Parts: sequence; structure tokens; C-alpha cells
Amino acid sequence: MISTVVWGTGNVGRLAIRAVEAHPALQLCAVIVHNPAKVGRDAGELGQLDRLLGVEATDDIEAVLAARPQAVVYAASGDVRPDEALADITRAVRSGAVVVSPALYPLYDHRNAPPEFRDPVLAAVAEGGGSLFASGVDPGWGNDVLPLLLSGLGSSIDVIRCQEIFDYSTYDQPDSVRHLVGMGRPMDHEPMMLMPSIPTMVWGGQIRMMARALGVELDEIRETSDRRALDTTVTTRTMGEFEAGTQGAIRFEVQGIVEGEPRIVIEHVTRIHASCAPDWPAPPGGGDGAHRVVIEGRPRIEVTIEATDEGENRSAGGNATAVGRLVGAIDWLVEAEPGLYDALDIPLRPAIGRLGRKQS
Repeated sequence: MISTVVWGTGNVGRLAIRAVEAHPALQLCAVIVHNPAKVGRDAGELGQLDRLLGVEATDDIEAVLAARPQAVVYAASGDVRPDEALADITRAVRSGAVVVSPALYPLYDHRNAPPEFRDPVLAAVAEGGGSLFASGVDPGWGNDVLPLLLSGLGSSIDVIRCQEIFDYSTYDQPDSVRHLVGMGRPMDHEPMMLMPSIPTMVWGGQIRMMARALGVELDEIRETSDRRALDTTVTTRTMGEFEAGTQGAIRFEVQGIVEGEPRIVIEHVTRIHASCAPDWPAPPGGGDGAHRVVIEGRPRIEVTIEATDEGENRSAGGNATAVGRLVGAIDWLVEAEPGLYDALDIPLRPAIGRLGRKQS
């Protein structure tokens, strides 16, 4: 059994506890928390399981890493604290652990990551012998392994388009939704997510990885964006009220340009309420959100993924798929050489030993 730590117990961490507990090759050995109110609570409670796991949460990072766990699922956010997240991750890698994490988007495509992100991780790998695989859902499998898999089913390809279409009122992370994305902010406010170069920083790595896998050269990466205001004030279940006239929806594209044409496109259509921008794309099956890949060519291929968890919540479902991809890579990474890995390195594997398995 591979001794595995879950670091962070928020929207991603509680799902990671469940994923580690469900994996037949992994053993949950510790849970690291930052909130003092969570210290001493059982991992089963924090993971919203129906039983205790006998692992109490701790904030003693030094003691956990000194025990030399083989793997760490780093589930703490890196969106608004990238320096702290990088320091945490390199600390775990330096301890010799395999680390998987959805934090720090620049490291998804580590070959092109800025030196200030890449170099500390490489130094930690050299010093401690650990590894890092950073990935998610979008950016993540929704615009790397899934579209590439589908591309192999066609005879000719004109455009690969990856879409995330989501109602963000289901995404219980106010700092990201209100401040990074700008929902509920005045229309003359420029949200950080749409500032020039930021979409490319987050999703450009996925464009470059797809181009590398497809064997094409990119001329450049372009960005487009649009925003809409709410016509009426709306009240959401998880994040309260959003006033009429404030930002209610955004739509942007990150485009990989090949021979002058956008050939690899990642598109986001994000709303805080379904009533905003009704003329923009909606989830094909209705509901709160979906990930879709469209291969324009011969044949035309379209696949939509809708995942739900925690009471039919599609944001939780999307997070759970990202966690599943990461946790499912741990045993492969433990057997691999120490290093930095990306989504093209890690095989997409079946759920070996998990079909019909009851969690113990």
C-alpha cells in the first residue's frame, strides 16, 4: 500500500480523501489542514464519508513529511496564493514524495513554465527524489487527453474546440468567482481572469501540449473575450446576491493559431445565472454545466461530459474527475523515475480493481 497524504480539505481536498480511500493501492496516512477548527477531526468526517477512517487531521506539516509518505495530494488552492502553494509543493517533493496537484496552472505544461515556477521544483526533485504531476479538469483532461483521444478517431481534422460551459453559482469559492472571474463586480471593472495574457497563462499550456501531441507548429496564441451584465438582481444558493447591472457572464477563447487560422481552441462560457446571455452556448443536456469537445473535420465528432457529485452538483462532479485523474496516477508515478511530469506523460488508465469495490 502506498502511504498517501491529503493536504487541504476544501472543495478539492474532501474529494481527494474519498478518492484515496477508494483506491486499492493507496492508504491514507495523514490529512493536513490550515484551519485550527479542523485539527483533530477525523478524515472520514472531513471527506463527508459515512464512517470514521481513524486518521485525525493535523496542522503539523513538518511531522507529516518527516514520516516520509510516498505520495501527497496537494489540494490547497494556488489561485490567490501561488507563492505559498509553490513553497508547500516543493517542500513535499523535497521530502521524496510523489506529489499530484491541481494548483499552479503554469506547471501543467512544465516545459514552458516560467523559471520562477519550474526551477524550484526541479531543484526539489534533484535534492529529495520526489516527483510532481499538476493537472485538473479545465485546464486539464478536458483539453489534453480527451480531445487528443478523440482526434485519433477522425481521418481529417480542421479544428479542435474544447468548451467549458458552467453556471458558477454552483461553485462554492467566492474569492475566485467574485474577484478572479469578476461575477457581481461593476462592468467597468476588469476581472483578473480576463486581463491580457492571463488566459494564456492558465490555458496556453493546454494549447501547446495539444499542438505538441498533434505534431503541429503554433504561429501564436491569441485571446478573445466578451462580457454581459445581469438584467435583474439574482440570488444564488451558495454565494448570495448578485445585483442587476453587474457582470453576470463572461465568454472567452484561447486560440492556437496554425498557419494563420485558429485550429486549437479552448472556450469558456461562464455565468452566475442561467438568465444571463441566453444566446450564448448552454450545456447540451441542460443543467448547470458541462465539458464538451468538438472535432470539426471528417467525421465531425462531438462528446459532452457531465459529472455530478455531492447532491447532483456539477462543479463538485468536475472537481471529482480532476481528483480521480490525479489520484489514479499516483501508483504509476511511484514506479516512475523522479521528475516533473505532464498529462502527455501519464497514461489514461482504467479503474483497475475498483469496479464494484466497496470502500473499507
